[in-house]
Amino acid sequence: MSGTGLVAGRTAVVTGAAQGIGLAIARLLHEHGARVVLTDRDGGQAAEAAKALGDGVSALACDVTDEDAVAAVVAHAVDRYGALDVFVNNAGITRDATLGKMALADFEAVVDVHLKGTWLGVRAAAAVMRPAGAGSIVNISSLSGKSGNFGQTNYSAAKAGIVGLTKAAAKELASRNVRVNAVQPGLIRTAMTAAMPPDVFAAREADIPMRRAGEPHEVAGAVLFLASDLSSYMTGAVLEVGGGRLM
Repeated sequence: MSGTGLVAGRTAVVTGAAQGIGLAIARLLHEHGARVVLTDRDGGQAAEAAKALGDGVSALACDVTDEDAVAAVVAHAVDRYGALDVFVNNAGITRDATLGKMALADFEAVVDVHLKGTWLGVRAAAAVMRPAGAGSIVNISSLSGKSGNFGQTNYSAAKAGIVGLTKAAAKELASRNVRVNAVQPGLIRTAMTAAMPPDVFAAREADIPMRRAGEPHEVAGAVLFLASDLSSYMTGAVLEVGGGRLM
């Protein structure tokens, strides 16, 4: 952990941080001086990721749909590092199917993890940040929440909901100097997108003005910006990280 950087000396929590975009976010925040708590439903994988990142990083198993588990993560950050300055709601799942084939359980699971999970994270983080008079909450939405994706009525609805949640929470917390912003990634190279059929992936890339998928660290860069003082007069904003897709 560096003593210098855009978030030096701050404490950050990143949910869904054992791999992919969440791990890239945690890594970049740590490189810029933050103490980071990695949470994931897979506590063992989160612990391995935390160990790889080095000093000033800890891990905790957390189901973001569990109110008590989310509260425990915030308590861990405050107890271990003395503060909570940044909270990144990144955890997510997909259960894709067309309307006629999607089970109610798959709709509810996706909305619970993304939307309820983000709401629980925002609420728990705000409970600490509001009295402290400072803090940055970053919610990970998706361009699917802007345009809707075929076969993703659950995911698109949840990701659109995160935008509304972000703006409403930003209004409630602005007077206490707690900022709430969102990032909307487009097509990013992760384990999730690697599972897509190659022809589908290629077709998606062809629709992007920059003609390529993004990398997890490019999403992390937007999160770092929103977590840092570089964005000190920004709240309720939604930053698209999609190579120009859907602009």
